Amino acid sequence: MMNTLRNRVQLIGNLGTTPEIKTLEGGKKMAKLVIATNESFKNQKGEKITETTWHNVTAWGNNATIAEKYLQKGSEIAIEGKLKNNNYTDKDGVKRYVINIEVNEFIMLGKKA
Repeated sequence: MMNTLRNRVQLIGNLGTTPEIKTLEGGKKMAKLVIATNESFKNQKGEKITETTWHNVTAWGNNATIAEKYLQKGSEIAIEGKLKNNNYTDKDGVKRYVINIEVNEFIMLGKKA
């Protein structure tokens, strides 16, 4: 049981952009998604504060095809996936690290477009 929890992410949020679709060599499809999640709380003065967190998400294969066909900016989705650490060297020679969520499955929520 604990093995299935080691690297697992579940989010419900809205797409901040329309999915960016790429077809790689060999025909494998990839969709890059940006999902916003909101968390609300009250500050010391009792005012409601909402914080938005942006998540970089990647979907592959059939998930990418479905994302391309049905998702658009503002779509509400629930995703389940895992964290992936990537790194690259920027134009100034500085090594940068990026955490991405790789989708195992997603469910479209809300109204149909």
